[in-house]
Amino acid sequence: MPLLAQQGREPFCLWGLGKDEVNSLSVILRVAFAALSRNKLRTALTMLGIIIGVGAVICVVAIGQGASDQVKESIRNLGENMIWIEAGGRQVNGVRTGNWGTKSLTVSDARAIEQQIPLVQNVSPHVDTGVQVVYKGQNWYTTVRGVAPAYLQVRHWPVESGSAFFQHDVEEATDVCLLGRTVVENLFGQQDPVGQTIRVKNLPCLVVGVLAPKGQSPFGGDQDDVLIMPYTTVQRKIKGITWVDDIMCSAVSPEALVPAERQITALLRERHHLRPDQPDDFNLRHPAAIAETQAQSQRIMTILLASIASISLLVGGIGIMNIMLVSVTERTREIGVRMAVGATEQDVQMQFLSEAVMLSCLGGTVGVVTGVLGSYLVSRILEWRTRVSPEAIVIATMFSLAVGVFFGYYPAHKAACLDPIDALRYE
Repeated sequence: MPLLAQQGREPFCLWGLGKDEVNSLSVILRVAFAALSRNKLRTALTMLGIIIGVGAVICVVAIGQGASDQVKESIRNLGENMIWIEAGGRQVNGVRTGNWGTKSLTVSDARAIEQQIPLVQNVSPHVDTGVQVVYKGQNWYTTVRGVAPAYLQVRHWPVESGSAFFQHDVEEATDVCLLGRTVVENLFGQQDPVGQTIRVKNLPCLVVGVLAPKGQSPFGGDQDDVLIMPYTTVQRKIKGITWVDDIMCSAVSPEALVPAERQITALLRERHHLRPDQPDDFNLRHPAAIAETQAQSQRIMTILLASIASISLLVGGIGIMNIMLVSVTERTREIGVRMAVGATEQDVQMQFLSEAVMLSCLGGTVGVVTGVLGSYLVSRILEWRTRVSPEAIVIATMFSLAVGVFFGYYPAHKAACLDPIDALRYE
């Protein structure tokens, strides 16, 4: 047994340390580390619950953050501040049709919105239908979308190569088109389509540009499987109609969305001569609002999964309490010796509490590394987007520290309350 006291030093502990030294943080940590090192396997197994808990929380939050980022990117791809006006239903002999059951939306409605509502900055009539497109020996069935040049601003959709068509193409119903990436891959492969002529239904059409890829929409559709043309060309030469299916526009700011919708509704009701008791013959939709609802659902699911993962931290805390109680029982005689040679209840309590905190801190540190590594592996192996959040790391680490303090306090208090005489007699 080491000397209990040295010359010129107050006898205090089994290592011959002075009281002032033991009270210092560095010595307390060193003593705790030495005590934990005696049973390395037991210490490692005790930390396992904390490691799994912290790692699971960080990994789950990283997956949730990655999914949330993906939804936000999809919202930006849909078009920020976008208002989608679609033709509504109509009532025939008491039977109401579904959406697009009327022919009430016209190009003049779109022009009125653009001219009379200052909260709207970009307006595009919208006419679409499914068509077969052909280039030499290749063909592909896709959606042809007739729009105005402002449509690309509404959707925040840049042209990757070539150029967009212009307003004079709309006025003259020019046979030009822009291709989405999916259409290019199926018709042209690696060949540059700009300047080539394709057949849209039975209409020869010059490809003037290729749209930048947008990927999958929040609703699961392929946004790149599309062919864009002037809406007048689609109206007159492909569908043979005079009305439009939808009107797409964008508000000047997110705060202007609601008042802009009210003004659009009032304007269209007036233009369509609807009585106050008649329902709207059009619908206003927020694609971005729908996607934002999905993002909110994703955030709730992330919180739920993180809460479930945090249960592992509580289990780990219970493991720490269990092992510390065992340690107090095993070291009862040692505690009695320390208290007999001058250690106070606070000193004994601080030592055992520091051991519990060190267990949780070491487990939390390894858990952070495990969580970051797990997030990386999920991203690489499963090809899921992940984003490790610094906030999640801090919260998980602080929670593991709190678990160590909370579950370590009772065993430390129990050790401090031991009677020195009974502890010395303990076998």
